[in-house]
This record gives sequence, C-alpha cells and structure tokens, in this order.
Amino acid sequence: MLEIACFNTSSAVKAADSGADRIELCADYAWGGITPSLNSLHVIRKDIKIPINVMIRPRAGNFAYSTSELEQMKSDIQLFKPVANGFVFGILNEKNLVDEEKNRELVELAAPLPCTFHRAFDQVPDLLEATEQVIRCGFTSILTSGAAADAVSGAKAVVELHSKFGSKVTFILGGGVRSINIESLKRETSIEWYHSAAITKPGEDIDREEVQRLQTALKQVE
Repeated sequence: MLEIACFNTSSAVKAADSGADRIELCADYAWGGITPSLNSLHVIRKDIKIPINVMIRPRAGNFAYSTSELEQMKSDIQLFKPVANGFVFGILNEKNLVDEEKNRELVELAAPLPCTFHRAFDQVPDLLEATEQVIRCGFTSILTSGAAADAVSGAKAVVELHSKFGSKVTFILGGGVRSINIESLKRETSIEWYHSAAITKPGEDIDREEVQRLQTALKQVE
C-alpha cells in the first residue's frame, strides 16, 4: 500500500489519479511538513475519494510543543475532523521521549479517526520503549525510517519492530522511498505500507509518473 505526502492541492489530485492508496496532506515541503489549510482539504475532497490523513504540526523545528501550541493542535483536529480520514502528528518532550499525556489527549480528541505517529519517532533514544508508549497512547500506525537516515538504512530496525509489535500497530516505512528501491524494500521487510513524497524535481510538486512507478514496483511483490 502506498501513501503519498502531498504539499499542495494539485499534487494530491495527481497522486490519487496515479494510483496512491492514501494521501498525507501537509503544507510547506521546505520545512518538512506542517498543518495545511482547511480550504485545501475541502478543495481536494471534491476531486478524490481515497483516504486523506492530515498533518497536525503547528510549526517547523522540534517536536516539543508549548501549552499554546498544544491548544492550537487540538483546535486544528477539531477543525479538520469532519472532513479528514485520519491525522498524523507526534509530540516529544525536551529529552526526545514520547510525551504520552499530550499525545493521548490528541488521539482521544481525534477518535474515532485513526492517528499516525510521524517521524518524530525517529528521534527517540529507544525505539522499543517508544513503540510501547505510542501504542499506549492509542495510535494505530507509526511512520518511521527505523531511526536511520533513510528507509534503506533503517529497514532492518523496522523489521524487528514489526516482528515484535506488528499485531498492535501498523508500521509505515518512509524516508527516501523511491521507485528505484521500493521493490527491494518490500521484499526485505514485508511491511504493508510505504510512504513517499514522490518529488523528483525542485519544488514541492509530486511526479505523477513516479507515483505510478512506485505502485507498479509494489505490485511486483504481491
């Protein structure tokens, strides 16, 4: 299954038309993705039927949020909830540990929509402990490169996490996933979900043909 991160409305429509199974809707690719506008979701929803998970991230930078930033995240979840299919976020404390209390608040607010803990996960010191914490918070999936620079380097770590926790949470392999490596990643890991921005040129627009190549490569392993 293929999730495409999209940073504008046209990319989301292209991704859906090109075979993506799900959209992760964000804004501002240069900053690694922040909360998009509600209007962008409404525009996209008119044209596509596949699930759209919305990034909830009030700013770029670290993942330790102030009280006011947490309130903004709560407000955004309430704002998007009637239109979104799920949410993507992750809160750490000043020591880069999973902040269970704050994450649980947001997961409960988002219910019954599913929540993905994003790649803030890759900054924690202990992946096993962090996975247990994320599960306790109620997240249904974790987007990760296995705490490595990219999915290829971290694939082994994600396999180990999946073997231990796969019955409790879904792992989404992301970080430099491209059509040239996704088939070998799936053969190596047997992970079900893969995440890519499918951007091959300067800017933040997806490459429609890259999405098609990604999906074709995945199907080679079915």
